[in-house]
Amino acid sequence: MQSKQVTELFKELRKINIHTCLDTAGSLPVTEDIKELLKYTDLVLLDIKHINNEKSIDLVGAPNSNNLNFAKYLSDNNIPMWIRQVIVPGFTDDEKDLIELKKFISTLKSVEKVELLPYHDLGKYKWETLKIPYPLENVRTANNEDIEKAKKILEI
Repeated sequence: MQSKQVTELFKELRKINIHTCLDTAGSLPVTEDIKELLKYTDLVLLDIKHINNEKSIDLVGAPNSNNLNFAKYLSDNNIPMWIRQVIVPGFTDDEKDLIELKKFISTLKSVEKVELLPYHDLGKYKWETLKIPYPLENVRTANNEDIEKAKKILEI
């Protein structure tokens, strides 16, 4: 959302040989401004919210099409990326979905690493402070067993 400002920052950083990294879910369309920013980006940390479109809508309130298109753009333009998947028990740990994620990642040619991030509820207090119902109220935090199971399925 601040692509023009970040582009200017990344241009200046590139001039003095400082590595640039963009942390994003790629949830916006790949516009000309985004393409310009990516010219000065050395690495993208890309969060895949959910590989299944309907489940993505249920989980984050938005389809995954922009997210997956962003990954394809990075791959097509040989921009290095790390794919990150938050493991949310009961939401993103389904074996079929993880197999689909593995298949999708295998189509991308510039993936350098796949990271699994265990879901935690450390930000829950923010929702409570704002008096907004926490959408994952009864979801347990992910544990090592959850992460190891997903790693085995993804073969990482």
